[in-house]
Amino acid sequence: MTDPNNKPRTVICVGDIHGYLTKLLNLWSNLRSQIDPESFNTATVIFLGDYCDRGPDTRKVIDFLITLPKRYSNQKHVFLSGNHDFAFGGFVGVLAGEFEAKETWIEYADNEEREGWYKGEGYEKMHLQGRRWGGWIKAKFNAAKGIDYKGSIYDAAPTFESYGVAHGSSELMKAVPEAHKKFLADMVWVHEEDDVCIETQEGVKHCKLIAVHAGLERGKNVREQLEFLKARDARVPKVTDLSGRKDVWDIPKELTETILVSGHHGKLHIEGLRLIIDEGGGLEGNPVAAIVLPSMKIVRDTDNFS
Repeated sequence: MTDPNNKPRTVICVGDIHGYLTKLLNLWSNLRSQIDPESFNTATVIFLGDYCDRGPDTRKVIDFLITLPKRYSNQKHVFLSGNHDFAFGGFVGVLAGEFEAKETWIEYADNEEREGWYKGEGYEKMHLQGRRWGGWIKAKFNAAKGIDYKGSIYDAAPTFESYGVAHGSSELMKAVPEAHKKFLADMVWVHEEDDVCIETQEGVKHCKLIAVHAGLERGKNVREQLEFLKARDARVPKVTDLSGRKDVWDIPKELTETILVSGHHGKLHIEGLRLIIDEGGGLEGNPVAAIVLPSMKIVRDTDNFS
């Protein structure tokens, strides 16, 4: 028996929210009702990124998230950057570190016309992903998702509108409050936790946990990737660990006894210690889900516990 006074701490990993305030509030309320108060109030809560775009309420979602540390002062909150949040930060000019904007454009210049990169005020100093985010994509229909694009390749129009400005308007830079810019500037690209418990068929395991929005790239040295992610070096045109697909799906072979948790992929996928928690994918009809450790319980905004 484990000593009841020495209960393993609760770790909650919350999938992509994508501007859906009501889903976030319902999920939070369900988490609170499903986890005993002591464990909930001292939990480590890791938000896996993609707070903005697609849904209508990005501004209110960020308003809610930035109040959590005051309201739940015994919880630990981690806000990972998703690829969408990175691009939003790029547009409003808050990415960490120094980078030469034009250097980030070169490799993908052939896509500029098709993706309709932003060319308005301030574009000369803007990271590639910020320009893609605030641009107008030529195609109207996103065949991969089966829905229309919302403004840009990132579906950023609802984010602009949530701050009261038209999509692609440089006015957004003034409209986003300083507290939100700070939130975007402070987001981490990776988070590591030691000694996280997880219930498996072989019993409770004590593991290391790595949380990163999309995953870790296969065939690349894990330690070097982690150092790169911790440095938040925005000189690269894109951060594969925040935006990749198949190349970041699996746990790198060199990681043992390590939980790797991500959002991003528009799926709920649990295979051994690889946890992908993005049932929503930013689609209106899909739930936003979270996983609770050690129990591995999945909680959704749509659960009705009453």
